[in-house]
Amino acid sequence: MAKTIKVKELARKVINHEELFILDARNTDDFDDWKIEGRNVKVHNTPYFDLLEGIDPVMNVLPKDKDIYVVCAKGGSSEFVADQIEEAGFTDVYSIEGGMKAWSEHLEPIKVGDLKSGGSIYQFVRIGKGCLSYLVESSGEAAIIDTNRMIEQYEEFMSGKDFKLTALLDTHLHADHISGGRKLAEKVGAKYYLPPKDAEEVNFHYEPLQDGDEIKVGNTVIRALYSPGHTIGSTSFIVDDQYLLTGDILFIDSIGRPDLAGLAQDWVGDLRDTLYKRYKELADELLVLPAHYMGINEMNDDGSISEKLGVLYAQNHGLQIDSEDTFRKTVTENLPPQPNSYQEIRQTNMGKINPDLEEQREMEIGPNRCAVR
Repeated sequence: MAKTIKVKELARKVINHEELFILDARNTDDFDDWKIEGRNVKVHNTPYFDLLEGIDPVMNVLPKDKDIYVVCAKGGSSEFVADQIEEAGFTDVYSIEGGMKAWSEHLEPIKVGDLKSGGSIYQFVRIGKGCLSYLVESSGEAAIIDTNRMIEQYEEFMSGKDFKLTALLDTHLHADHISGGRKLAEKVGAKYYLPPKDAEEVNFHYEPLQDGDEIKVGNTVIRALYSPGHTIGSTSFIVDDQYLLTGDILFIDSIGRPDLAGLAQDWVGDLRDTLYKRYKELADELLVLPAHYMGINEMNDDGSISEKLGVLYAQNHGLQIDSEDTFRKTVTENLPPQPNSYQEIRQTNMGKINPDLEEQREMEIGPNRCAVR
């Protein structure tokens, strides 16, 4: 029997930039849409059905001097293929437990830095989907921003640590993944915050986030900065005057898309005002921490995703468009496909529908698509 590897262990290998060979046994369409990526990761795709009679179709591509990792959608087919590869004489062969479904759900916590007021900020990298969330802790209290659905992983991280979760905040009403903020807030008795302009149709209680509001977490202040454009309510957070959490407005290598509620022409002007006016007034030294990343090239050596605001104004292509007409055309004509099940995800985040866990997992499968190309 071939060995197995958990996605948590595989994620550490990717983040540590280890050389990896992965055989992806999913259908080619699924592979082309979304795959495991890394700086030193080589991925080869041959569908499972082409390997039912043996591994001859991949014999010439399998490395003889490296570990081989096999992945499929849920972990079953990869075990069959990995066993065949091992029977053919390859010794270090691993099936990735849970497949791409499990890969999509893993959160890797990485410390971004310390706070001047005392405490730390952590980035949770959802490496299989490109989602980023944050935990701010100071003087015995903590807040999480843009919480993912898998709240157990935040609880596991906090277990045994000397701080209490007091606030859960979303930068906007998400359309590409299901927020776990409200659920975790209810579970621990914390407050759940949401921008009111994104919450006009929600079916639950929340604390409204207005421009300039300050939320205290221990000795640290999280200040709300209204920054519409991705959604009408999009709100950024300035943490301890050191960090700028931009949500889906500004990324390291791109900018947010304004069309996920079908209002691209209405919101593109807001997006430009935020990027070219509101953010321009902020300090260049603020470290930008977005809610997503688009590719592995945006990852720092330690696996985190961040860059100073001043550097982004010098390098990010979405911040170099002088003409308003050109900006409008660029933003509305260079949009990737809509995220999978984005309407159902928005409805879930509004509290209008309550899909079961397996339905939620299926809704989130695939990459995030929150950026302009």
